[in-house]
Amino acid sequence: MAFKITVLTLFPELFPGALSASLTGKALEKGLWELETVNIRDFATDKHKTVDDTPAGGGAGMVMKPDILGSAIEKALHQSMGKIIYLSPRGKSLTQALAKSLAQENHLVLLCGRYEGVDQRVLDEWNIQEISIGDYVLTGGEIPAYVLIDACVRLQEGVLGDVESLNEESFSNGLLEYPQYTRPQMWKNRQIPEVLISGHHEKIKHWRLSESQKLTKERRPDLWLNYLSKEEKYHEYLTKI
Repeated sequence: MAFKITVLTLFPELFPGALSASLTGKALEKGLWELETVNIRDFATDKHKTVDDTPAGGGAGMVMKPDILGSAIEKALHQSMGKIIYLSPRGKSLTQALAKSLAQENHLVLLCGRYEGVDQRVLDEWNIQEISIGDYVLTGGEIPAYVLIDACVRLQEGVLGDVESLNEESFSNGLLEYPQYTRPQMWKNRQIPEVLISGHHEKIKHWRLSESQKLTKERRPDLWLNYLSKEEKYHEYLTKI
């Protein structure tokens, strides 16, 4: 059974969009994953196809209506149950670990909000998980959906040609990825580090780890502290064996 994504959106024409290119696009053509869109506006019941209303208690903006969203979700779950995710700036941060977990699901249903968001009762009714791609606000959930889909699809079997590359990427071991180089050996008076063309695999491995550690410490002190904590626990475990 192929990994399935269902996107609930007011703009189904945005999909597959960028996902139709490169590796994700080729994988879609090969049937390694499936994409379905559900137009939320199709479930509006008035002649104006209204999908939102003013916030209860007052305030700016509009809120997407629970009855309309509920019908769209029921449609998405009609043929196969799935894990529902609401793309929201107040959600849990999307990390590589979370992407790996979500990539194990058979069916993801992504709810793309607009306006001021969705009625809380919808989130409570289906125990919907909220996920954020960063501490900023966008006009809607479609672009975050692209990000989440790409992060999960590339982890599906057969999508990437070199599976080993997954193990050396940023975040795979809790560190940022080391610098990469390729030919020509000299470019604009800048040379590839000697160790990388030495043919000494153990030294190359040590250099890459050292560079990953240095970059992580400089650019992501939060990741660095977490990495140190895991290393300390590992060494503590070894001393008890």
